[in-house]
Amino acid sequence: MSNLELTPPIPQHIGIIMDGNGRWAKKRFLPRYIGHQKARTAVRKTVAHCAKLGVKALTLYAFSTENWKRPADEVTKLMSLFLDALQREVAKLHQNNVRLRVIGDRSAFSDAMQKHIDQAEVLTKSNTGLALNIAANYGGRWDIVEAFKSWHQAHPDETISSLTPDAIAPYLALADLPEPDLMIRTGGEQRISNFMVWQMAYAEFYFTDRLWPDFNEADLELAIISYQQRERRFGRTSEQVAKC
Repeated sequence: MSNLELTPPIPQHIGIIMDGNGRWAKKRFLPRYIGHQKARTAVRKTVAHCAKLGVKALTLYAFSTENWKRPADEVTKLMSLFLDALQREVAKLHQNNVRLRVIGDRSAFSDAMQKHIDQAEVLTKSNTGLALNIAANYGGRWDIVEAFKSWHQAHPDETISSLTPDAIAPYLALADLPEPDLMIRTGGEQRISNFMVWQMAYAEFYFTDRLWPDFNEADLELAIISYQQRERRFGRTSEQVAKC
């Protein structure tokens, strides 16, 4: 646990690319799935600390649309771990007033997985604390395409020329939440890997070499402190920001 005393501004919405599970295991001469198992500890710590700090929304990139390309055995174990987490963790999340949502294309998941996702979302939908979003079989490009499809279905008589960013935005995943202020990626890589491509247009990025299973409360606070030191202009000049 960190001894740092954080003061505002605290990001309203944090997105995290949880990278480095396999490398964490490899460094210890363990199977890759052990790294994925260990990652659950980091998730628990991060969720609890975000709630404590007053973060409104936390979106975790758990499984991308590209991750199906991984070895079949690893994908099977990842799906098993995800289902096990839904079965074991949801009751505690509910007790702590956390609202759970899963974003992504669920059609590729097993019937049992889809059933548990639905049950978890129904159970926690009225909770008013931290909004915890799990991006599973999710890709930012997929999200944008789905938003365009939904817009077209809602406005069948309108032409493409009437499209604007504001018109599309309500059809994107998590449109009811503030867009991410801070994106954290662990594991040393410095790219967003198709994560919330649209929503992170103005997010601040923080990259750390810490492998995800080792990520803890102090690491989260260091990322937030880095965020607090950024000047967020949103297209304005520094002088304009200073007058706000």
